[in-house]
Amino acid sequence: MTDIDTGTLWTVIIVLGLGSFGLRFVFTGLVGDRAMPPWVLRHLRYTAVAILPALVAPLVVWPAATDGAFDVPRAAAAAAALGIGLVTKNTILAIITGAGTLYALLYLLG
Repeated sequence: MTDIDTGTLWTVIIVLGLGSFGLRFVFTGLVGDRAMPPWVLRHLRYTAVAILPALVAPLVVWPAATDGAFDVPRAAAAAAALGIGLVTKNTILAIITGAGTLYALLYLLG
């Protein structure tokens, strides 16, 4: 492990903090009291839907439980959740289906 210079570390932390504050300030401080155009509101509606797959996809493709090797139960669970989500448009049902598929296949396949 490489040691990092204390000055560099604090510089990165402060710059990231300022960047994070500035990004939030643009939306809440500068634009927060104005009505947003409908196309912005439409895109913001899909933010949560885009974040969940971004969090789950690496766990499906390179699962830490198998040291990054492809795993059939996890891929099948993701496919089941995706399929149920597309057909029913129900997020909770898709999550429950994916979890059930994962646990059932882990139990059956070991």
